Amino acid sequence: MEDSESPVIVLVDDEDMVVTSIKSLLTLETDYHVEGFTRPADALEFIKSNRVDVVVSDYLMPDMDGISLLTQVKEIQPEATRILLTGYADKENAIKAINDVGLYQYIEKPWENEDLKIVLRNGLEKRILLQRLQDKIAEVNKAHGELMNLQKDILKAFA
Repeated sequence: MEDSESPVIVLVDDEDMVVTSIKSLLTLETDYHVEGFTRPADALEFIKSNRVDVVVSDYLMPDMDGISLLTQVKEIQPEATRILLTGYADKENAIKAINDVGLYQYIEKPWENEDLKIVLRNGLEKRILLQRLQDKIAEVNKAHGELMNLQKDILKAFA
């Protein structure tokens, strides 16, 4: 993700009010590009064809639960930060999902707006740092390949 691009946040909750509430908050108080969905299938279609930085999903939804959705997100865009919205009663399942889905964090409903913004900011920072790390690894691998070729050329010259 280049620093000049607005981070892309995907919100998924079967309750339109939740999606609208979070989307309004983030649109007013951040520079994030926010896409909201009330159907997990629609969110997955978007994620398949667009770069996404963070996905925030409700845990309990009628068509597909949040853990299943985030598992698919992990397969489609493994670098996207995954966050689960959960009611208190679902907390145990959310904790189990941390390892299964590579969940970055879960947020309990009802959420505090400031806490939500901090979690998103930290999740985005994680995403940016991972991208920079991947870029550095690619750079090192390229340099290593060039050094290996140079070594071969030197050995040929002295053979």
